[in-house]
Amino acid sequence: MIGARAHLRALALGFLMVTPAYSDVLSFSDLAGWDSDDHAAALTAFRETCDMMKGRDWVASCRTSQAATDPRAFFETHFRPVVLGQPPALFTGYYEPELDGSPQRTPIFSHPVYSRPPEFDGKGVWHSRAEIERQGLLRGRGLELAWLADPVEAFFLQIQGSGRIRMPDGRTMRLGFAAKNNHPYRSIGAELVRRGLMDLHKVSAGRIKAWARANPTDAAEILLHNPSFVFFRKLPDLSADKGPIGAMGRSVTTLRSIAVDRSFVPLGAPVWVEKEGDAPLSRLMIAQDTGTAIKGAQRADIFYGTGAQAGRIAGKVKDPGRMVVLLPRAMVPDN
Repeated sequence: MIGARAHLRALALGFLMVTPAYSDVLSFSDLAGWDSDDHAAALTAFRETCDMMKGRDWVASCRTSQAATDPRAFFETHFRPVVLGQPPALFTGYYEPELDGSPQRTPIFSHPVYSRPPEFDGKGVWHSRAEIERQGLLRGRGLELAWLADPVEAFFLQIQGSGRIRMPDGRTMRLGFAAKNNHPYRSIGAELVRRGLMDLHKVSAGRIKAWARANPTDAAEILLHNPSFVFFRKLPDLSADKGPIGAMGRSVTTLRSIAVDRSFVPLGAPVWVEKEGDAPLSRLMIAQDTGTAIKGAQRADIFYGTGAQAGRIAGKVKDPGRMVVLLPRAMVPDN
């Protein structure tokens, strides 16, 4: 096992970019619930993005997946389960909001969703949220993609990184991530706890929204605690049955896609998720997205789908468990 760990550390330096604190090679029989998972659904999600992966072993795995007729046998034959980092993992959830809005400002819809300003190429650190809001750096420049009724929903739309805006004429505008100002993400929930305004065990997206709507003046100030700011782009060619666009430039799949820290987990890799908590979940997912707050080898954000119900579920998820990455067999030595 020591030799295997040394190999994985070398692999991490060359392929995953950093050195995990701990690595372990498992067998598929070690994965709780593996036998009962829908491996065909996982294979469909894997095929969605595997052609974008680099490296001989990943390319070979993707090519083989196209002709695979037994999904479970495909994963068991071509991959080995590997634990990167030190469990327990931390799982949270995200979703695609579906909100009412307008293409023009109105007395009801007065909170803008912005596209990326032309002077910022998405690289380096741009102005903070507080600077943008207080100095009006984007105001009146024609960068408004849509207008929303609720400043709290506009804030959470940035946290989710995508959304569907229902216009008054019945059209739906799909918005996807365009860029961020590259300031660090700071949790509003953690700040409410720090100020004694919310108990730690009660923090959820729903409770934060309820507090903010009940305390609009204080909320306007506390939202500025998060300096991170996200810009959007229209997605005119995305069909209604497709999920939002993830970090690989393809649609993510409900309860089959996760956001990961790409410094540890390669985008496109299959990841076995063992999530504990009130709604335990054991299934094979695909690392197809990233997130500002997703940091570490044992950290993932699970995509729960589109709309209010998905949002209610995703907003309550903050659970421990274990992540197991499936790497091509050629990349992992025998024990």
